[in-house]
Amino acid sequence: MTIRVEAMTGAALEAALDDVARLRIKVFRAWPYLYDGDLGYEREYLQSYRDSTRAVVVGAFDGDALVGASTGAPLSDHADDFPAAFEGTGVDLNDVFYCAESVLLPEYRGHGVGHGFFDAREAHARKHGFKKTAFCGVQRPADHPLRPADYAPLDPFWRKRGYAPLDGAIAHFSWKDVDQAEETRKPLQFWIRDL
Repeated sequence: MTIRVEAMTGAALEAALDDVARLRIKVFRAWPYLYDGDLGYEREYLQSYRDSTRAVVVGAFDGDALVGASTGAPLSDHADDFPAAFEGTGVDLNDVFYCAESVLLPEYRGHGVGHGFFDAREAHARKHGFKKTAFCGVQRPADHPLRPADYAPLDPFWRKRGYAPLDGAIAHFSWKDVDQAEETRKPLQFWIRDL
């Protein structure tokens, strides 16, 4: 299997965002996000990547088809969402490049694309002078009824990449789960590393 991983900015980023939205809806429907998304919400959410001059979308392509994507932007471009999570941590938001989501269709996993996503975003962050990269992952109870019996958390992969949970840095976001009628707030733990 040959998968091409490519960092996109500017017009290329803009052109890819609807495909990124569709991938987010499809991939995040599964555990642990259980996200019941729609294209309208996605387009609004992804607007911050259009607006940021230092944003990046890293695409995974099988031929011309986008089969995975990973996004990133300065954490300060998400200033409305994250300041409360970083209060008391001593981390300056202006030093942090936020590695937002990584989504990859299941049949393309296990071929090194996850490392390619992180490599490209970290290189982009270094190019723009950032000192740290961070991302956050949803926290779900171990006894959640929709948790697959064979679920393996990504913590070992993230630790191998040099990331560790940032004590006390918990963001909260609301979305509608696939088995719920209304949106509910979920805690997301920030992980961080020095570049």
